[in-house]
Amino acid sequence: MRLRRATPRDYEAVGEVTVRAYADFTLGPDDPYLDHLRNAAARALEAELWLATPDDGDEVLGTVTLCREGSPWQELADHDEGEFRMLAVAPSARRAGVGEALVRLVLDRFREEGAPAIVMSSLPEMADAHRLYERLGFVRTPERDWRPVPHVSLVAFRKELGE
Repeated sequence: MRLRRATPRDYEAVGEVTVRAYADFTLGPDDPYLDHLRNAAARALEAELWLATPDDGDEVLGTVTLCREGSPWQELADHDEGEFRMLAVAPSARRAGVGEALVRLVLDRFREEGAPAIVMSSLPEMADAHRLYERLGFVRTPERDWRPVPHVSLVAFRKELGE
């Protein structure tokens, strides 16, 4: 598997993989959040968009968005913390280590930059992702749970990078 920054030729595929990965957690085909999930070009412009592909191809297996201070995609982080969003793995690539590889990339990138910690939030129903985060050392931080809109609750996780 290769991990690399997304390029404009990847944006459509990245957006579609993200929509498919989140399909079980949206309100259906008319959910306005789908446009947000699909907008890989904005994530690449306003944050740092990464993807995973097979070693021998360009199929998008998964994607993640790194959000630094000042990015409009950053929602939860304090000024010195890293944050990531929209970790998405293509349904056909689940349980193959794609999500873990992308989270480890996030950890490495922010560790290299000297961030003391990384935060992220997730829907309570995303139990598979929560198991991955916990296995990689993220800890639930309920005091940072929040609601971006009235009908959506998000749970927060944090990982100290000095560990």
